[in-house]
Amino acid sequence: MTAAAASWIPLSPGERSVAIEVLLDGPLSRTELARRLDLSAGSLTRLTKPLIESGLLIEVPEAGSCAQARQGRPSQPLDVVAESRSFIGFKITDDMVYGVVTTLRSEIVARYDRPLTTHAPVEVADLLGRMTGELARHHPRLAGIGIGVGGLVEDRAVVAESPFLGWSDVPLAHLVEERTGLPVVVENDVAALVEAETWFGAGRGLDRFVVLTIGAGIGYGLVLGGRRVPYAEEDRGFGRHWIVDPNGPLTPDGERGSAASLLAIPNIRYQVRAATGRDLTYEEILELAAAGEPMPARVIAEAARALGTLVAQIANFALPQKILLAGEGVGLMDVADETVTKTIRSLRHPLAAPVDLETKVSDFHDWARGAAVLAIQVLVLGAADA
Repeated sequence: MTAAAASWIPLSPGERSVAIEVLLDGPLSRTELARRLDLSAGSLTRLTKPLIESGLLIEVPEAGSCAQARQGRPSQPLDVVAESRSFIGFKITDDMVYGVVTTLRSEIVARYDRPLTTHAPVEVADLLGRMTGELARHHPRLAGIGIGVGGLVEDRAVVAESPFLGWSDVPLAHLVEERTGLPVVVENDVAALVEAETWFGAGRGLDRFVVLTIGAGIGYGLVLGGRRVPYAEEDRGFGRHWIVDPNGPLTPDGERGSAASLLAIPNIRYQVRAATGRDLTYEEILELAAAGEPMPARVIAEAARALGTLVAQIANFALPQKILLAGEGVGLMDVADETVTKTIRSLRHPLAAPVDLETKVSDFHDWARGAAVLAIQVLVLGAADA
C-alpha cells in the first residue's frame, strides 16, 4: 500500500534559513527575521513569498495590531503552518513497532502501534508499509517517514548493524520507500532523540547540550554549536566502555563496573535475581528499594552512584549547559535522586556551577517522535544537510 506524498517545493538555501528560523522560534516579525539573517527588507520579501504561497508560512496578527492599524500598516509576523504537513515516526523494538504522526512542529497527533512478530527485514518493511497506509487514511498530507533503530546506521538509510534485530547491511529506507511512496530517513534511535530535543525540546537554543539515556542500554548524544556531534562508535556499546567503578558487579557477559553493568535495566534485574533468586521487573525493584528492602536498595544505590559519577564526568569534560536524562530507566531518579545529586557534587570542583540536569519521563512514543523529527529536518533542510 502506498501513500501519496504531500506536494512540496524545493527550498533554496536562503529559503531554508528563513524556514528554520520561523519553525524553531516563530512567530517572528520580518524586522527580527531580517536582523537574524542579515537580510535587507527586499531580500526577505523575495525569500518569504514562495514559502507563503506554498502554505509553509502564514502571516499572523500581532498582539495590539488593531491599535497599530490606526497609526499605519499593522505588523504581521510570520509563523509556520504546523498542520500543513504531517510526518510519521517509527521506533522499532525487539517485539513492537511504535508509531506516531506529528505536525511540522513535532507535536504528536496520533499513536499507532503493532506487534513485531518477525525480524525478517522484508516482513518488517511490509509491516511499516501497512502501518503507513493505515495512518495515511486519516492523515492524507504525509510528507515523510523517520525510523529509529537501536543499531549502527549508515547514510541515514542502511542499518549496518543491529544486534537485537540480527540485522546487517539492511537497506531499510529503500525497502520502506518502495512500499509507501514517501521519502524515508533511518537513524540510530538515540541520535534521533537527540535531534528532536535539540530542535524542539530541552536543548532548543542551547550551544552545548547532552542527552543521556538509561534503559535497555546506555545512550549518549553531544550537541556542540547547536548541532549533534556524530561519532564512529555510535550505538556500539557506549556504556560498556565507560568504567565508573572498577570494583563494581559483574554482568552475565563478564563486564565489571561499567556504566551499562550498573545502570542498564537488564543488568539491574540480573543483579537482583542473582542475589535473591527472584525475577522482578524494574518497577518492582524500584518499589522495593524505596521501601528499604536490603538487596534491591543496595543495587539501586549502586546504580544511583554510577549515574551521579557518569553525569559528573560528562559535566567536567563536555561542559554542557544542560544534561537531559531520558529513557525507560529514569524512574531511578524518583527513588535515588538524593544519592545521584550527592555523588555529582562530590566529583565536581567546589566552585563549579551546579549541573543543570533535567529528567524526562519518556516512553517509546517519544523515541518515535524523535524519528519523525528526522523527516522534518530532511524536508526543511534538504537531504544533504539534515
